[in-house]
Amino acid sequence: MSKLTIHGAFNTRTPRVIWMALELGLDFDHNPIHYSDGSTQTPAFLAINPNASLPAIQDGDLCLWESLAINLYLANKHGGDLAPRDAAETGLAMQWSFWATTEVEMAALQALKHRLLLPEGERDEAEVATAEAALAKPLAVLNGALADREYLFGGRFTVADLNVASVVSWTKFARLDLSAWPHLSAWLDRCLGRPTFKQARGG
Repeated sequence: MSKLTIHGAFNTRTPRVIWMALELGLDFDHNPIHYSDGSTQTPAFLAINPNASLPAIQDGDLCLWESLAINLYLANKHGGDLAPRDAAETGLAMQWSFWATTEVEMAALQALKHRLLLPEGERDEAEVATAEAALAKPLAVLNGALADREYLFGGRFTVADLNVASVVSWTKFARLDLSAWPHLSAWLDRCLGRPTFKQARGG
């Protein structure tokens, strides 16, 4: 059986998938390609992911893209505590993963760009303020869901926590003030405090 290969550099969404692989204890190869060097536009990579986006994986004959979908696949394939245990948990894992993408990711990325990623001369604090305003409602929803529990469901760290935390972590890297959402903030610290998270980001 072919070894799992994860394609994508550390400064893309790829660490989300590496984090999952490390949590699962998988043996995998990492191909740290990036958009900037043209690697995603080669015929070889486009055969893996015609969107030319990162990350992507090859697992035997299967090619997958979209980081959170990859993580759901890996969790379901390899099982253990990170994986959903029944249909209800499968639904919740998908719900929270889709929610993170639709409700949080774009605004969090906007804040991250204008606090960290863009050259200093191109950063705009007004854009950060707009992102913060857009995030207020979804972060309140997540905070409420965590009011009486340490993790999103099942009393344990699961693929749902990993997927959502990997998205919400951008608010922390953007130095947004999360003090209005103490349950969320404590949960995020628990998730990002796992040794595998730092390892997944290249140490």
